[in-house]
Amino acid sequence: MTVLEQISHETMVFMRGRYRLDEIGDGKSELKFRQGKKTIVTIYIHEDKFSFLVIFGKKEREIFERQRDEFSEYVCGYYDSSKTYHDGKWMLIDVTALEQLEDVKKLILIKKKPNRKSFPGENALYAKCGQRCDLCVHYIHTDEQHRAFMETQLNKMWEQTDWSMRCGGCCSDDCYCKDEPCHAKGCASEKGLSGCGECAEFPCIKATAADIRSMIHTEVHYADEITWGILPYVPMQYEDR
Repeated sequence: MTVLEQISHETMVFMRGRYRLDEIGDGKSELKFRQGKKTIVTIYIHEDKFSFLVIFGKKEREIFERQRDEFSEYVCGYYDSSKTYHDGKWMLIDVTALEQLEDVKKLILIKKKPNRKSFPGENALYAKCGQRCDLCVHYIHTDEQHRAFMETQLNKMWEQTDWSMRCGGCCSDDCYCKDEPCHAKGCASEKGLSGCGECAEFPCIKATAADIRSMIHTEVHYADEITWGILPYVPMQYEDR
């Protein structure tokens, strides 16, 4: 991936892994992460950068001042030069490097405490790519009532309605891709590995069935759609860490 693609991917891993939020895009170049009517962060997409808009009220500014030494001069410069209005200090920060993104993540953590509850770890069944077979809509042993709820969210996310295929899990005799390996299994075997977890680049975008949905976008998706239409299909990014 290019640096900008890495920034895009890492942003979504962070936001979805830490927060349960609606993702409200404008269909053009803007994505807002919202809880109800409150916007946590807005991202603007450009050809050569991403711009993150974070607004700090009085409480957040006090926290930042106490933690200022933990931030780079780059972000401190934006903080100092940003104007403060009646609703807070508006910081529009250009990000072109992963190091800059790390500072923006810390600003977001000041703005809002994480509210994402991890999936239960009991009886977790992992595929060779790291995805949770037991959370998949196709898993044979999924409760049918819960499967129906998942299908509703998946219909919205993926704009399809046929989720009838059933699978016993990646390592079972009932795995649907046992005879024709998925692209994740294929990549691992090409590298002489038994599974993605052995790879130095894991977890990567190739290991996910939701790869096209793992980048900054401009669509509209609500929290339940993200939780059940994306997270189970992205490996090792939404576990307790």
